[in-house]
Amino acid sequence: MSDPSPYPHLMAPLDLGFATLPNRVLMGSMHTGLEDRARDFPRLAAYFAERASGGVGLMVTGGFSPSISGWLKPFAGKLTRRGEVARHRQVTSAVHAHGARICLQLLHAGRYAYHPLSVAPSALKAPINPFRPRALSSRGVERQIQAFATAARLARDAGYDGVEVMGSEGYLLNQFTVPRTNRRSDGWGGGVANRMRFAVEIVRRVREACGPDFILIYRLSMLDLVDGGNDWAAIVAQARAVEAAGATIINTGIGWHEARVPTIATSVPRGAFAGVTARLRPEVSLPLVATNRINMPDVAEAILAAGQADMVSMARPLLADPRWVAKAASGRAEAINTCIACNQACLDHVFQNRIASCLVNPRACHETSLEYLPAASPRRIAVVGAGPAGLACATVAAGRGHAVTLFEAAGAIGGQFNLARRIPGKEEFSETLRYFRHRIAETGVELRLGTPATAELLAGSDVVVVATGVVPRAIDLEGRDHPKVVGYTDVLAGRVAVGRRVAIIGAGGIGFDVAAFLVQDGPSPSVDPRRWMQEWGVDPTSSTPGGLQPPRPGPAAREVWLLQRSAGRPGARLGRTTGWIHRATLRAKGVHMLGGVEYRRVDDAGLHVAIDGEARVLDVDHVVVCAGQEPRRDLLGELAGPGREVHVIGGADVAAELDAKRAIDQGCRLAALL
Repeated sequence: MSDPSPYPHLMAPLDLGFATLPNRVLMGSMHTGLEDRARDFPRLAAYFAERASGGVGLMVTGGFSPSISGWLKPFAGKLTRRGEVARHRQVTSAVHAHGARICLQLLHAGRYAYHPLSVAPSALKAPINPFRPRALSSRGVERQIQAFATAARLARDAGYDGVEVMGSEGYLLNQFTVPRTNRRSDGWGGGVANRMRFAVEIVRRVREACGPDFILIYRLSMLDLVDGGNDWAAIVAQARAVEAAGATIINTGIGWHEARVPTIATSVPRGAFAGVTARLRPEVSLPLVATNRINMPDVAEAILAAGQADMVSMARPLLADPRWVAKAASGRAEAINTCIACNQACLDHVFQNRIASCLVNPRACHETSLEYLPAASPRRIAVVGAGPAGLACATVAAGRGHAVTLFEAAGAIGGQFNLARRIPGKEEFSETLRYFRHRIAETGVELRLGTPATAELLAGSDVVVVATGVVPRAIDLEGRDHPKVVGYTDVLAGRVAVGRRVAIIGAGGIGFDVAAFLVQDGPSPSVDPRRWMQEWGVDPTSSTPGGLQPPRPGPAAREVWLLQRSAGRPGARLGRTTGWIHRATLRAKGVHMLGGVEYRRVDDAGLHVAIDGEARVLDVDHVVVCAGQEPRRDLLGELAGPGREVHVIGGADVAAELDAKRAIDQGCRLAALL
């Protein structure tokens, strides 16, 4: 007999009456960009097939609109006519070939639609969108309801096992349900019953159109996190009405896209919102799904074992590791390539109209083009540097059958990730290093720590990959040798006891990280859900409309000035979907963020600067230099010569804000070609 699963609740089947799911994992909806063009559907099919083969019991596609007005953007994915059914059968057939089930998400963007054809319950423009929607007439409301029913019927014809009706995150159905965006005075607005009528009628019509043996997931906004959102009584009433209308499962939605509270970034504690789902369990009899920042089996198991939910939803974790479920089922959690919730290659890409991928798994959404096939002729490969680029290259190359030796001058793997994981809110980076340690052992990479590479050591290699990383860029400033001036690596590594008043030169990603590190006093809120909700002003009981309360950030450990030479707002070039979080965090801690700063000198009085032409002296104990990096390429000179195959990747190639996404992608792609 096999050993019992270490995650018995997670791996328990779930009986839906007309179907039984093999486990409690729902692959949540996430737009990848592959949904929008018919020519990309073979890639979309391969993407879902790889995750179906990895053991996911039920998955949900990215959002498809039931009407043109509901497009997320012009020519985005939709399912409105029979001619579109055939392309979807590629997806459903690929998933069913592995014995898994898949639902199509029906999403009408409402006022979030990024085009001039948008419609909404009321003509109120979203703060994150330049387009003002047209208010739907009563007749228009009826047309949209019918569009959902038609799209669901087409989805069934396409082979989908069900649909998820998107009623959260501030999209059209959610816009109808709350006073914030529904100012109607007809039968579709006013009191709670009328506001939720649109959503409930859609569920009823979809059930009528598709029959009783079709999975109907309703994504319910259980915590709007915006002013004018629903209170708990309205949420419970909607859940009960949706159940009565024919839903099979209720999935949890947390927050609107315009909310001032982050909900999925790495700084959000794991499983922070599971308690919200738990509050609804006594109110309905349907299976409920907990969601947001559930990325490892122990977190999922704890939520299910505590009775907080019947299933857990994960989207990005299955982007990061398509075999997440299979690894959990076999008790190999250490082998999981954990989602670190960075958003850099998934959501940021989608908002830039690029195909999504994953920082820690560049194969995601590129399964048909980035393949790790067995090497035709195994070679001896030396990889120099065990930072993200070197780790990715070494483990992929060894996994393909090459004999790989990985040299690292330091006493541990990780490179700059060892600094990044010390930043409050970036503790998840430790998981990536745990994964790479496992992969080194699993693939047979010979790891040589504490060994600076030399040309002599590398002489017997067929291929040398230089992944030696970066060195901090020196600053040309009078007084740069003053004891007050320190580098960011010394600060983050704990080699400097930093004073109570600090100026940071350089407001790029590293400058923001250093500022976050310096203002934090004690454990990070990212590992304490109660404290995190207090700091961001979240009322998990939803006793207040929208689940908001006044934020109560803890005191800053230091007074910090974050400075940049260029004019404009510091942090403008941070990640599209996470930059605002970093800026808001530092503002809450009272960090002085200044642009257009001229640095003049450092002396005993502090940092002398000019701001808008006005001379100032910042009386600080330390000046931390975060002025960028330079590639570390000193080894290249020793390797020059005919007949030697040398490649340069990662920071040693381009030192740009310690771009781990590019570094890992570069390492994997090179290893796939060797």
